This record gives sequence, C-alpha cells and structure tokens, in this order.
Amino acid sequence: MGLDGRDVRILRSIAENDSTSPERIQEETDIPKSTVHYRIKNMKDRGVIKNDLFEIDFEKAGLGLTVISEVLAEFGEGYQEEVGKELAAIEGVNEVYFMMGDTDFIVISRLPSRDMIETLVEEFEAIDGIQRTSSKFVISSIKADESVGMLRDYSEETILNSHGLDETGDDIE
Repeated sequence: MGLDGRDVRILRSIAENDSTSPERIQEETDIPKSTVHYRIKNMKDRGVIKNDLFEIDFEKAGLGLTVISEVLAEFGEGYQEEVGKELAAIEGVNEVYFMMGDTDFIVISRLPSRDMIETLVEEFEAIDGIQRTSSKFVISSIKADESVGMLRDYSEETILNSHGLDETGDDIE
C-alpha cells in the first residue's frame, strides 16, 4: 500500500518545518491532530518511516530511482556558486557538490520515474555554462542519507503522482 494525499502532506510538513509535533502539523495541513498521530504510527508500522529520526524508505515513498550525475561547466569567476545554486534549485536534486578534478559538480537525485530523469537532464543542460553531463543509475544503496528532510526537494504533486494520486489526493484515472 502506497501513501495517500494526507500521508504526503504530513511528511512534507515534517520536512518543511523540522517538527514532528502533531499540533504543528495540524496547523500546517489542517489534518486533525489525532489523524496526524494515527497516520505517523501507521507509516512507521508499514516501514515508510523507518525510525524515530524520521528516516524514510525512499522506495516506499515513491522515490526509488537514485541518479548520480557528473556535470562539467564553463570555468569563470564565481561560476561554482551560480551554477551550483541553479543545479540545487531543480526539483528532485538532493545534493550538489563542487569538485576538484575532471568533474565540476556531482549531483545526487532521487526520482519517482524514468520520465523525470529525462526532465532532470534537460534542466541541467538548460543552465547557462553547463557543457556536459553524465548520469548513472544506482543499483543498490549501501549507505545513504534517508532523512525525511529530503522531501523538501520535491513538490507535493510529484510525490502524489508517484503514488498514482492527483493534487487532491485522489486516484489518477
């Protein structure tokens, strides 16, 4: 069983506000406190939330594809700040590292679908100064950051769609 609209809104509230307080989540989402408490317990029982640190299973949360991209950019004064910020602003990008060596940036993204990978690469290449990208799929993760805060990098719509739901939380026909 996947997430529904209320589950997604609760997780995004936790990510945005760094708070698991049912009162705070209710203020943010208009979901009753008792429902928030029940939903969080249910997501823990189902393994979506893995522990009290609110680490999540990205596969179960609908973000099962991890892509690591190498990005080569044109050298120029301050380019690392400008290009780095633009890369970081792309939906689904979780981590951006400015590098020494043959690659200027390493970008780590967790995505819901292969379609979003194409969009991600198109958005990389639309940034002024990007010369080339090379992306790789992760087969399995040995150790990774799994905090719920990563959900800040996605729109609610993207997470809902990854579970076959529209923006109201109803099934997509």
